[in-house]
Amino acid sequence: MNKALLVLADGTVFEGSSFGSEGETIGEVVFNTAMTGYQEILTDPSYKGQIVTMTFPQIGNYGVNDEDSESASGPQVEGFIVKEYLDFPSNWRSRTAFAGKLGAYLKEHGIIAIEGVDTRALTGQLRSYGSQMGIISTRDFDVRSLLYKVRSHPGISALDLVTEVSTNRPFSWSEGCRPWRRPPEAVDKPLSVAVYDFGVKLSILRSLVDAGFKVTVVPAATPAEEILEGNFDGVLLSNGPGDPEKAVYAIANTKKMLGKKPILGICLGHQILGLAMGGRTYKLKFGHHGGNHPVMDLETGRVEITAQNHNYCVDIASLKGQVRLTRKNLYDGTEEGMVHAELPVMSVQYHPEAGPGPNDAVYLFEKFRTLIGGGQ
Repeated sequence: MNKALLVLADGTVFEGSSFGSEGETIGEVVFNTAMTGYQEILTDPSYKGQIVTMTFPQIGNYGVNDEDSESASGPQVEGFIVKEYLDFPSNWRSRTAFAGKLGAYLKEHGIIAIEGVDTRALTGQLRSYGSQMGIISTRDFDVRSLLYKVRSHPGISALDLVTEVSTNRPFSWSEGCRPWRRPPEAVDKPLSVAVYDFGVKLSILRSLVDAGFKVTVVPAATPAEEILEGNFDGVLLSNGPGDPEKAVYAIANTKKMLGKKPILGICLGHQILGLAMGGRTYKLKFGHHGGNHPVMDLETGRVEITAQNHNYCVDIASLKGQVRLTRKNLYDGTEEGMVHAELPVMSVQYHPEAGPGPNDAVYLFEKFRTLIGGGQ
């Protein structure tokens, strides 16, 4: 393996070895606490613009396959950081190409990756001082040169990353993943839903099918008028990358749909809903990235272990009584869900589709069916 350097914008340097593609990459460095599911994490479009650090020390031991990707176009991260890469996977699901090896998979897709990094120290740095821009290089080892490059980057908050991951044309989706969960009414009377693709994960589409929806995915900037004129029973605003304030077209379209169609927002979609209703969002110090976040349903007292991937939250107080806070993160007390006081609108900050992660919140897709039917 070739030498590689990771340099953070604050000047911190980590030396390691390359196990992906060669070259340089810049992104916002974040950490993910999931123990498994690295392929789903790598291919999650919400990570566009970010370099992901895995806190679990050994990565690659079960290889990669053709079924677990969350994006049809492969990995979406800007770079990948691990403590130890295992080049000898053992799993019957590993695909035969490259013997199912993660490193070869990353090389195929041009993703730069570094191993041998003290990920515990790196995670501690990010927790103490916050997520920051970083650069991984397998060619330039001049720290001053790398610092100049990373500090010259405007940061991902200055970019509209949604347009880089959204589909260019509408398409239908019919594949599910949990047919045994499908309610009888889902088969007899499927509901039609338009999914705004801000970087939608494929597991969200599968979960909608399992909950009894006929799914049509539309580009992120699709005019609201097209959706309102279409034969849709509801609208889903998907997850996606970056600062929600940069997706001004999504905010404007959502404003036009409020009160006219039942709406479910997930992650970035939740944030866009908050902005469309005149609220504010704020950036978390180091974000929520992992599959072990406890969230309390404030209406039932039930605690769900959830999968999360976001850097921003909605300030519920800024919505001035328009919505009711429904869920709270038990790690840091941040807002995790809301329902509108009058309109058929609900949203959550976390990922109910569990790709990867626990299945505790999958029921929310069925709850969306109930909302469309006039219930809460």
